[in-house]
Amino acid sequence: MIIKKFQAKTEAEAVEIAKKELGENIVVMNVKNVKKKGLFAFLKPQMIEVTVALEEEQAKYREKKPVPAAKPSPAPAPVSTPVAPVKPSVISNEQAAIEEKLESLQNLLEKQIMKQEIKDDDLLKEEEPETSKAIDEAKEETEIEKFTKLLYNTMIDNEVDEKYANQILDEVEKLHKPEMPIDFVLAGVYQKMILRFGSPEEIKPAENGVKVLMFVGPTGVGKTTTIAKLAGKFCVEQKKKVALLTADTYRIAAVEQLRTYANILKVPFRIIYTVEEMETAISDFSEFDYILIDTAGHSHQNREQKENIGEFTEALKDKENKDIFLVLSATTKYKDLLQITDTYKDICNFKLIFTKLDETCEYGNLFNLKLYTDSPISYVTCGQNVPDDIEVFNPQKTVKQLLGGKQ
Repeated sequence: MIIKKFQAKTEAEAVEIAKKELGENIVVMNVKNVKKKGLFAFLKPQMIEVTVALEEEQAKYREKKPVPAAKPSPAPAPVSTPVAPVKPSVISNEQAAIEEKLESLQNLLEKQIMKQEIKDDDLLKEEEPETSKAIDEAKEETEIEKFTKLLYNTMIDNEVDEKYANQILDEVEKLHKPEMPIDFVLAGVYQKMILRFGSPEEIKPAENGVKVLMFVGPTGVGKTTTIAKLAGKFCVEQKKKVALLTADTYRIAAVEQLRTYANILKVPFRIIYTVEEMETAISDFSEFDYILIDTAGHSHQNREQKENIGEFTEALKDKENKDIFLVLSATTKYKDLLQITDTYKDICNFKLIFTKLDETCEYGNLFNLKLYTDSPISYVTCGQNVPDDIEVFNPQKTVKQLLGGKQ
């Protein structure tokens, strides 16, 4: 694992510097403002510090650039050193931002360790001397092992699939050495999970022409409200030209709901019944920035509705400027989510949007579905307010919650 910090006037500049040095596969782990020090600090421009991470395996394949020889000068010129994996002894310094993110998680887990030890001692006192001795020998564990078990249990309590929890902990265990502190394990798990999530893919306007956005998913997950929230942000905050289409002719309420939002935002609205009508609408609104298309929610077991959605998504297949989003509820059972995503995998390539995060305390399904589908998570919603209750997915905040930190 390579971890490094970069500073610039803006976050975008700092990320660009990081990409030039480490490559395109970096993951942004933390962003913070850097306070200038000194008497005239207020005269200096504020800097943004970005902490990034890169898997060592990816770094191995990055082409090394030759370092130009330093010109002769009275004083030796500074020589840039190649990026190297951070040693365990320096990880605590490099990961100050991570520890701030996780707040008091380590203290919390250590308290749990102490409570567990007290319980074990009480149980041992109740046992016969010989039995107590056998139990004591069988349960002898290091602090690292106890801490790792608590991390595992925390992830399972947050509904992370045990398969993925074991994968993460196994990877960290391979890097473990006897002298490594507990915070190395915590930082390692945190980093691995963020890298697994990857970077969110926010909606960007097309370089040329109109960007077509189609939203698919089961009934009751909040597709129409999500579309309204995005349309509101595009219109009000970004001043973009937006058109709304709906192919959800099964539910009159959904049509009227989207029509109402279109009237409030003062944007065009059209009902489409066939693929041909969709093509015509896209052509009619070709001068716009975005076209958002709502589709009928259907059961993953309904073959007829699946074929209907498939016709619309297939019609977008050859279009360059398009994105298809599978909208899922964070409250849906994991087994059902697997069946739903399997159904839509057969229809199209999609990005993920998770809704109703305010209705659950366990976010493990976000991690599970990201790994299961290998599709990026773009947005999450956490309420009914339009357009406020939607945000770009934040891997750092989600991983912190999965490891027991405060939301």
